[in-house]
Amino acid sequence: MTALLEVDGVVRTFGGVRAVDGATLSVDNHSITGLIGPNGAGKSTLFATIAGSLRPDSGRIVFSGRRIDRRPAHRVARLGVVRTYQAARVLTRMSVLDNLLVATTRHPGERLTTLVVRPRAARAYEERTRARAHEQLALVGLDTHADAYAGTLSGGQRKLLDLARVLMLEPSLVLLDEPMAGVAPALRVELLDHILALRRDRGITFLIVEHDLDFVMRAADSVVVMNEGRVLTAGTPDEVRRNEDVVDAYLGKAH
Repeated sequence: MTALLEVDGVVRTFGGVRAVDGATLSVDNHSITGLIGPNGAGKSTLFATIAGSLRPDSGRIVFSGRRIDRRPAHRVARLGVVRTYQAARVLTRMSVLDNLLVATTRHPGERLTTLVVRPRAARAYEERTRARAHEQLALVGLDTHADAYAGTLSGGQRKLLDLARVLMLEPSLVLLDEPMAGVAPALRVELLDHILALRRDRGITFLIVEHDLDFVMRAADSVVVMNEGRVLTAGTPDEVRRNEDVVDAYLGKAH
């Protein structure tokens, strides 16, 4: 496979603490990669640097052949890299459907001149966007909740809404930050099925931070293990399971 994302020697410090300490990894195109490690390993900080929320102190991040480590988050997103957060960020007083509609960019109706000069174009875009939003909601099983307030959804349903919302941006790479946290067992199976289907049917690549090792081992093609800001090892799920350093640094602590 060809690498879609390459992280090379990334360092990010906070007041002298090296939260990410020379991390190097790659994510193949159309793959699912799990990123695991104990608390404080630097996983979320690395996520933020890839997404553009934080700038690395040094190192390179290349996505689809372009350096993105000096680009702001909104420009990284426009290139096709989007992320979710540990706590799903939904607009609770808006409908589920409207949560998806506000996620779109470059709406022609955002400019008053376009509304006056090309009103048909604005209406046509809105109709296409609404149709796409309904499609995404159906994809994650929330189509029957389209008109409900997002605040009425359960924690697991909010995670599904978060996933549907980032899909409105038509990403190539989705960074999922602990998608299973706070999700009921039944919805965990459903969320896993959605992720596998998106990779299979749409060719979307995933990099997933997750503490649920069973989920990671079932979903991922490859697993990257971080510890103390560094990449400890990377390999297939079976290789990672058998790695003694991983057992000592992470699996041993978890069990």
